[in-house]
Amino acid sequence: MPSIRLADIPTTAPKKLDKEQTKEEMILILKELDELQNLLYAEHKHSLLVVLQGMDASGKDGVIRDVFGTMNPMGVLVQPFKAPTAQEADHDFLWRIHQHAPAKGMIQVFNRSHYEDVLVQRVHKWVDEDVITKRFSAINDFEKLLRDHNSTHILKFYLHVSPEAQWSRLEERTQDPRKMWKYNEKDFAEAKLHKKYQKAYDDVFRHCSKIPWIIVPADHNWYKEYLIAKTVRDTLKSLKMKFPRLPKNKNNQDVKP
Repeated sequence: MPSIRLADIPTTAPKKLDKEQTKEEMILILKELDELQNLLYAEHKHSLLVVLQGMDASGKDGVIRDVFGTMNPMGVLVQPFKAPTAQEADHDFLWRIHQHAPAKGMIQVFNRSHYEDVLVQRVHKWVDEDVITKRFSAINDFEKLLRDHNSTHILKFYLHVSPEAQWSRLEERTQDPRKMWKYNEKDFAEAKLHKKYQKAYDDVFRHCSKIPWIIVPADHNWYKEYLIAKTVRDTLKSLKMKFPRLPKNKNNQDVKP
């Protein structure tokens, strides 16, 4: 796929897009998603892995709540990935990730993911470049394994927020009582590294796009959530799933009560 350079991609919704009309379409998409998720669970042939990556305050939690929160919780799992525990650090970097790969019939959402190990650790120089190169290769192999051996369809979203919108949202956490629980002093320090992270992401897109990335403008929450919901809907529809039928009896007739 063509190389991705974040600096060249807008962080806002297209100017000609009607906000209210998009929100109305979003309601219909969410209804479709509810049925498609039920179908995925019942057919039990495929699984879906949704990777959400982005800077702090890019809106990952909002996507999980407003897009995936409307589905049956029996068929949707969410796994956040923060700093590795001591036990996790004693294993290879994908050990803790593989444990949460989706089973057939399931939608698994990663709030951050295996890509943190070629982003945070690289920006802070906790590992050398040789290790990063090897991890790029391991990530490609891991995603191929899930796709080829468990019929896992992978959607990788980068939530592309501008430095200005990010900083505004972080400051809001210091003012709004409903959002103060999200406050983390370290987030402001990380926000100052926006350009370094952007460069690291450009490199991720260059080396780990055998399964393509979808860059989602994230300054406007309504557009971000619409674009992700629509992509998930279209992906599930493309699987052409069917509800399982009852087995036929010896007379080749459907079993009836």
